[in-house]
Amino acid sequence: MRAARRRVSAALLACASLVVATPAAFAQSRTLAEIADYQGPDRLAKLIEGARKEGSLSLYTSRVAEDTAPVIEAFTRKYGVEVQVWRGSNRAVLQRVVQERRAGRCAADVISSGTPALEPLHREQLLQAVRSPTLAELMPQALSPHGEWAGININIISAAYNTNLVRPNEVPKSYADLKDPRWKGRLAIEADDVDWFAAVIGKLGEAAGLQLFRDIIRTNGVSTRTGHTLIANMVAAGEIPLALTVYSYKPDQLARAGAPIRTLYLAPVIALATGVSVTRCATRPHAALLFYEFMLRDGQEILARRDIAPTNQKVKPLPEGLEITMMDPDEMLDHGAKWSELWHKTVIRPQ
Repeated sequence: MRAARRRVSAALLACASLVVATPAAFAQSRTLAEIADYQGPDRLAKLIEGARKEGSLSLYTSRVAEDTAPVIEAFTRKYGVEVQVWRGSNRAVLQRVVQERRAGRCAADVISSGTPALEPLHREQLLQAVRSPTLAELMPQALSPHGEWAGININIISAAYNTNLVRPNEVPKSYADLKDPRWKGRLAIEADDVDWFAAVIGKLGEAAGLQLFRDIIRTNGVSTRTGHTLIANMVAAGEIPLALTVYSYKPDQLARAGAPIRTLYLAPVIALATGVSVTRCATRPHAALLFYEFMLRDGQEILARRDIAPTNQKVKPLPEGLEITMMDPDEMLDHGAKWSELWHKTVIRPQ
């Protein structure tokens, strides 16, 4: 694990050195920095003019296709700028950027992904700080202090249950309720949710939190699946009675379509910001920054219509009374080996 992290870090450092060392790339970076920092009243008009000349942009994203398409279609319809999309998980997005930079390529103009992918790219100086006046409209806890990514929505990690398989009087009110033997063989969790695990344990207190999860899994077990959307669909199909970790908007979407699934919030409720960022070597800077701005404006409304929680709370506030704790990407970057080991020993292969 540590060796893998060192390889990723070394690759990112090598990429950063390559970008700085190339005169053309350095000139492009200066130009992009000037555009990103511009605060004049004609800022948006200049971005539109430049983007239409550039004609297209390349977007790397971890958002599922069905939620990406409405945003892309609306952007292209409004500005006439084509968007070439490559999609993968947070980890895949990070790995692809690293591999391309090692090869001396800069294929992505914009990256929209979870903070576990964006924050490592910030640390290696591969993202461009952007000063947008629209940032003031967003919830402050979803913004980065360095300004190299901005949260456009928060993925609230919730539980979900099948209403045909879980009776109303069975619905748990806390994680402690899942220690009841009635849940034996009925629980599932996303296989890579170590970040969520670290955040929950951090809120509960490490000793008490670890003991709670050990008790749940020792008594009832838990199956693992890869993909939050997959798990939500499996709950809706009746293959999983109760899942501990899904993105809360997906059960809401499925329930609205008539599926027997409900979102369940168990405290502490953890949320992960999905952000938008512009790469420091973007070859189409106006188009990249225009898309960035679009996601802070029109994109907020589009996401809200899909039950996704936007970071502009005036567009769609969080459910009344819901308290969330934002996942800290630095915790996993700095202490990831510890949490990965605890995750595997406690959840994946309990000892």
